[in-house]
Amino acid sequence: MVEKRLFGTFGVRRTANDVLTPEFASRLAASYGSIVKGTVAIGGDTRTSTPMLKQAITAGLLSSGCDVVDLGILPTPAIQYAVRNYYDGGIIVTASHNPPKYNGLKFVDEFGIGTPDDMELEVERLYFDGEPTRVNWNEIGQIFTNESIIDEYIDETLKRVDVEAISARKLKVVVDCGSGAGSFTAPYLLKKLGCEVTSLNCQADGFFPGRNPEPIEPNLQDLIATVKDLGADIGLAHDGDADRTICIDEKGNFVLGDKTFALVERQMLKENDGGIIVTTVATSQAIYDIAEEYGGEVIATAVGDLLVARELKEKDGLFGGEENGGLIFPDFVYGRDAAMTVAKILETLVKEDKPLSELIAELPVYYQEKLKIECPDDQKQEVMANIAKEIKDTTDFNLDTTDGVKILKDDGWVIIRPSGTEPIFRCFAESDSQDKANEMANWGISLVEKYRK
Repeated sequence: MVEKRLFGTFGVRRTANDVLTPEFASRLAASYGSIVKGTVAIGGDTRTSTPMLKQAITAGLLSSGCDVVDLGILPTPAIQYAVRNYYDGGIIVTASHNPPKYNGLKFVDEFGIGTPDDMELEVERLYFDGEPTRVNWNEIGQIFTNESIIDEYIDETLKRVDVEAISARKLKVVVDCGSGAGSFTAPYLLKKLGCEVTSLNCQADGFFPGRNPEPIEPNLQDLIATVKDLGADIGLAHDGDADRTICIDEKGNFVLGDKTFALVERQMLKENDGGIIVTTVATSQAIYDIAEEYGGEVIATAVGDLLVARELKEKDGLFGGEENGGLIFPDFVYGRDAAMTVAKILETLVKEDKPLSELIAELPVYYQEKLKIECPDDQKQEVMANIAKEIKDTTDFNLDTTDGVKILKDDGWVIIRPSGTEPIFRCFAESDSQDKANEMANWGISLVEKYRK
């Protein structure tokens, strides 16, 4: 496999107007447009640099002969939905959960799935070694807008759940959009589901004044406190581009993303009498346990929601997702979808007629630890190779090298993998006790430290 020079696990993410300048974005968009040669939808999240970058990628696409449809500021899955149904490709301006100074370009194919490896390598070849297509003056593309996608996306989400049953319950919901793109969809979706809505950080603001855009527990303390104060049924939080949903139960407990995944997986398998579930090698054993109980089959991919989405499409899968609260409903959007996740979770609460804490308590119990450690990008492959060699030479543990190094022990597993977007290694461990999970994760970190220069 040829190593990529720009693309990470999904698109290109850099610091805005420093590395990710208008010139960089425009040439990259022109390189992509040279391959697509059609109508490309663009949209983005609420970051301060998004309007600048949208202008730059518009220019690049027009110069390559593509027509551009500007969808505005909206969630990543809404753009993916639009591309799948109406356009030849798409570029999404977002850095998802990264801090405000970052931005990025996510490129999708005609199905709204992140671009495949061969296309990304061709984009890089044109960018670095060749020249993007620059059409004649009379063939330059045109700009259009489509402002109806947000409403259509919300309405299509509603068609996929029992709105009447949810509305009848009048659930009390607190939603925290982190001033991101979900501000334009989540409160409105919840209103249409008949919920009593309290909103936090639902004003679009690229400085993210209320909290950091990553929906991890330390960043959601206001949401947790509000759920408790109001006696709400559930708290919901999104990341910057609203493709992930994190839940807070009615007692104010933070619910790990893979618990949400397992809960919705169980509901989907029950409703459909089984089916194919696609996830990554970094996801909980609970996903396999539930599949076994409810007639599902699990397929594991390397980490990256676009890889999960592609496998769902190829295998005609029922449902998929990752351990970070990113769930994929392939009949609707080939990508992580926060709106659909919210609607499905609320429907599950109503249909099962139990509080969220009780539903979570019914799931298989495993304990996890997630750590990270800095490592320069140019050392990542060598570090991984050395760790794999050490495990093979000195232990009888099973190894899975689908993505990084996953070490399978009798009482759990640990995965050590390089980030595709940052100069770090991530280390996830899972076991039958918290102490063992902590121990395994720290062992994984020590292996990276051992071989990192």
